[in-house]
Amino acid sequence: MITRKIFNDTETAFKLKSNEELNRALYLFEMINRPDLVKIGIFLTRMSLKFRLPVEGLIKSTVFNQFAGGESMEDCLPIIEKMYAKKLHSVLDYSVEGKEEEAEFDAATKMKISIIEFAAKNKELPFSVFKPTGIGRFAIWEKVTSKVTLTKEEEEEWQRVQQRVEDICEAAYQNDIAVMADGEETWMQEAADDLIIKMMKKYNREKAIVFMTLQCYRWDRLEYLKELHETGEKEGFKIGVKIVRGAYFEQENLRAKKMNYPSPICENKEATDVSFNWVLTYCLAHIDAISVFIGSHNEMSNYLALQIMEDKNIDIDDPRVWFGQLYGMSDHISFNMAKMNYNTAKLVPFGPVRDVVPYLMRRAEENTSVKGQTGRELCLLQEERKRRKGEITKANRENEYSSKKKASREKSPSQMRTPTREKVE
Repeated sequence: MITRKIFNDTETAFKLKSNEELNRALYLFEMINRPDLVKIGIFLTRMSLKFRLPVEGLIKSTVFNQFAGGESMEDCLPIIEKMYAKKLHSVLDYSVEGKEEEAEFDAATKMKISIIEFAAKNKELPFSVFKPTGIGRFAIWEKVTSKVTLTKEEEEEWQRVQQRVEDICEAAYQNDIAVMADGEETWMQEAADDLIIKMMKKYNREKAIVFMTLQCYRWDRLEYLKELHETGEKEGFKIGVKIVRGAYFEQENLRAKKMNYPSPICENKEATDVSFNWVLTYCLAHIDAISVFIGSHNEMSNYLALQIMEDKNIDIDDPRVWFGQLYGMSDHISFNMAKMNYNTAKLVPFGPVRDVVPYLMRRAEENTSVKGQTGRELCLLQEERKRRKGEITKANRENEYSSKKKASREKSPSQMRTPTREKVE
């Protein structure tokens, strides 16, 4: 029975952080815990970058260092190796977003393939990841999803997008590195899902190499998964899913309201939690057919997964079950699970500071929108700082006691009593 609160061990969680890094994280999460300040900061950052003001140094020393591993794969290696020494794996993510040009999409595809090849040579990196809109315009994904007729130029563009996805999945298959396609907004997601399922049918015959993302704040994802499972059973391919709660809550509801259609998103956080936990339970109940990457910062969902694994006698290191959190967040979950030998990984973003800013802004916004997330991070960081101060105080007291004890044993000759002479008869 999973009863021990393993996520309360702050010493394990922050073992790799120096006192300076711990204090920096505390300061940053204190800022993120103030939504109005985050909104102002995001606005000023975007304006500063737009007008090319010299703010990259400030960004790098704050949010970038907290949520990104570096500007290149090589920059990330020291962090990757340190985490792996604590049994924690990494997933490298070239987190450059918002591009529009074909040459930029081709370059991003080459980068994704180079990351896959890099991962194949490094045991610390069991997965790779790509964002569909990182290799093709959002508008083309949206048009294919809405099933409108494409122009000749758009048809050619869509063919190039499909080829990029296939090239990435082929590289993953050849290098035996699983690849996860990120989830995005619902009004472009169907085209991405259909294409990823096509890749699953081709590459997931023996095991899951290609993974799709299920954003469980969508109330229809459990039924979608059941239908996908049924298709996989009929057509003889394995299912790979990364399950997350979701990242576009406000955009989804605003668009649904503006365009007057029912929101595809659960009505509140509680309903989202139920949706996520049902999808999680279904995956683990059908582990022979479905490999799952559980991307969650929610302690209760992770405890639920551990309990189900125990109840169903699923080995803690079963290669079909992985847990993952974002770099810079929820270290109390990641490091404590890795310590217990569960398959656990940190998603480590990297890229040029200026290009990674959209990703960093989303991280900051998500932390303010998830109820209790930032408060929990702050509480744990404060507990660890208090623990370390207590250790220093205890060590000082022990040293003081040892010094006094040693001094009492080492009295000077003048202080020592002269021995009595023996009486000579």
